[in-house]
Amino acid sequence: MLKKNDIFLTKSTLCFASPCMITKVVVVVAEIMSDGDISNAREAVLKPSCELPEDTLKIRGYDFNQGVDLQAVMDSFITTGFQASSLGLAIQEINQMIEKRLEPMEEGEGKETDEYRSKAGCTIFLGYTSNLISSGIRESIRYLAEHKMVDVIVTTAGGIEEDFIKCMGNTYLGDFNLSGKELRLKAINRIGNLLVPNDNYCKFEDWLMPILDQMLLEQNEQVGLSNKEIVCLLHAAQSYEMTVQSSKLFFNRAATNDYFPDLLNCQSFMNKKIIKIYIPVFQSPRCL
Repeated sequence: MLKKNDIFLTKSTLCFASPCMITKVVVVVAEIMSDGDISNAREAVLKPSCELPEDTLKIRGYDFNQGVDLQAVMDSFITTGFQASSLGLAIQEINQMIEKRLEPMEEGEGKETDEYRSKAGCTIFLGYTSNLISSGIRESIRYLAEHKMVDVIVTTAGGIEEDFIKCMGNTYLGDFNLSGKELRLKAINRIGNLLVPNDNYCKFEDWLMPILDQMLLEQNEQVGLSNKEIVCLLHAAQSYEMTVQSSKLFFNRAATNDYFPDLLNCQSFMNKKIIKIYIPVFQSPRCL
């Protein structure tokens, strides 16, 4: 036999029940609920829906009975729901950027003397962190830069040095849950579920240290080297086909993060002299 408290609990959860379930609940408790309570419950659960705007997208996924059509699958993301719809919106935004970029710049817009300004209808910036270069996304970023599909790259020192390191050794697939202690004993570094042998960083150090020695000789005693000069020296010294090398313009505001400052510190300790780095208020480095 239901008690008053049971009825109170049932009423408090009515909004989460299906119409069929709430009808059964109302029938069971009808004898001990007032007519007003039953009416309120029905109004709360069986409330008629408002009309949605006509342009509201209807959820529908791709029907593979129509065959495997990659473009159609990607087009269907936006009406799939959940994260797929977010990806679909991102694809739409990128397509709008590409369409705008194909439009010529309006007459009189910008200055002809500005060598860094895009001559297209818009300038596309691509920003990424170093872990994306460590992953297979590096090849996608490199493709975009190589084929001039982005105008400006914005990254950190880690995003540049990892580009070099990927050219010197392989990165392997691991697991997010691997023991850091055990990996350290094996001289294996973990970036998420990526495994990077310590040998890769040793190769990078062997290659970079002579360049840092040269930087120390070339730096202006009063000013030091800029991010632009440092990265250009690194590019000039390498023989690899890199991501940033393929970009005509890039910004790097964090020259002393990741592994690079560790090597700077070692170089300063061994030479009893530091490499000074200055960062201008605005910087447009172009190395190629």
